Amino acid sequence: MFILLMLFLFKYVDDLIGKGFEWYVILELMFYASAANVSMALPLAILLSSIMTFGSLGENYELVAIKSAGVSLQRAMRPLFVVIIMLAVASFLFSDYMLPKANLKYGSLLWDVRNKKLSFLIMEGVFNNSIPGYSIRVDKKGEDGVSLEGIMIYDHTGTNGIAKIIMAKEGKMYKTSDDQYLVLKLNNGVRYEETNGKASSFNPRQELYRMRFRQTEQKFDFSSFKMSRTDESSFRSNTAMLNLKGLTRKEDSLRKSLDSVDRYAKLNIGSYYKQSNYTKGYSKLKVPVKQVKNSVLELIPKKNRSISVQTAIDQASSIQQTMAGKIPEHEEQVRNLIRVQVEYQRKFTLAVSCLLLFFIGAPLGAIIRKGGLGLPVVMAIVFFLIYHIISTVSEKSANQGNISPVMGIWMAIIVLSPLGAFLTYKATVDSALFDITYYKSVLTNLFKKKSKTINGNK
Repeated sequence: MFILLMLFLFKYVDDLIGKGFEWYVILELMFYASAANVSMALPLAILLSSIMTFGSLGENYELVAIKSAGVSLQRAMRPLFVVIIMLAVASFLFSDYMLPKANLKYGSLLWDVRNKKLSFLIMEGVFNNSIPGYSIRVDKKGEDGVSLEGIMIYDHTGTNGIAKIIMAKEGKMYKTSDDQYLVLKLNNGVRYEETNGKASSFNPRQELYRMRFRQTEQKFDFSSFKMSRTDESSFRSNTAMLNLKGLTRKEDSLRKSLDSVDRYAKLNIGSYYKQSNYTKGYSKLKVPVKQVKNSVLELIPKKNRSISVQTAIDQASSIQQTMAGKIPEHEEQVRNLIRVQVEYQRKFTLAVSCLLLFFIGAPLGAIIRKGGLGLPVVMAIVFFLIYHIISTVSEKSANQGNISPVMGIWMAIIVLSPLGAFLTYKATVDSALFDITYYKSVLTNLFKKKSKTINGNK
């Protein structure tokens, strides 16, 4: 979890640094992010801990003592298996009840953080554009953080498009008692302002006003720098923020919406191919069906062919324009439906992945017989990367519609389940699958046999 939180900070460091957030806001955001990262941290933790535990038991010959007492590996794993089942059930309940609420808090707070304006940090020699309509630059800041020297302010709030310039040798900045305004108290400066002239018509001549002052104050609205919390109800319909009941209701509504879109498109397009409404069903004449052997244009009189071709072209263009407007809407509804189905299946994969990675990690630790944080960490990372890559690629394929959502979200578990069964079998029969000395002895015996064969032939 610590590693995943560090990755989260590296990803959003630009959104967090330099915005004047209180420390508890950042801690709150990290807390919600940690809840969202449980789906990655928990399976990896189970895999690593199972490898370390059984690797330590094998390294200290405790598994040998257990087996010599007539206790099989499956029976020795049974208490831990019960614990893993309880953990899997807890992870399912967490993903169904707690995770949607954590994602809701996390999403709304991250939205507020990323859309908050920069805090008023005046840096030396840099124009600061944080305040709307103003650009401020200072040559030097005092050690107290209040006194300023060499102040230049560009005021773009005028309606004529010409900026007003205020320059002062020194000044101080402070906030009002209600924290609503930031005040710059300027000393010994000058103010420049240009206008278009006093004539009502166009006048190329401009007027320049220059006003010197001993002391003046420039007030800025400070309310734009405060972070306002967004109403969480606006994020509540997001797919990742719904439980199983919410996902079922959203899937039903999406299916109804998709059916209505398809039905409307079918009726709209079908009107171009059917008979006219004022003749359909009212004609009592029975005409035998004609078989068209050559071009259809040959059945139309020559004087009407050009009009018929132009009408057909116009009708085809209308159909094309209608379909061009309906296809993106249909595809968007299908994508939303796939996301809901993927998220619905994800509620169950967290619990099953905990069981799967336990049955990979425990036999693997019994086979490699190494504890601690050395080889077990390497093996855990390798197998977890395989699991994560398969699940990521298959989920992306499911979101793109290349495979079914059920197959896409369960692909990694389907692929790695035979591996877990194979490792469990190898650990039960005391296989030297990852024993380097075993492979060294096999190669040594192979080379000895080859050397004896060569000597015998000589």
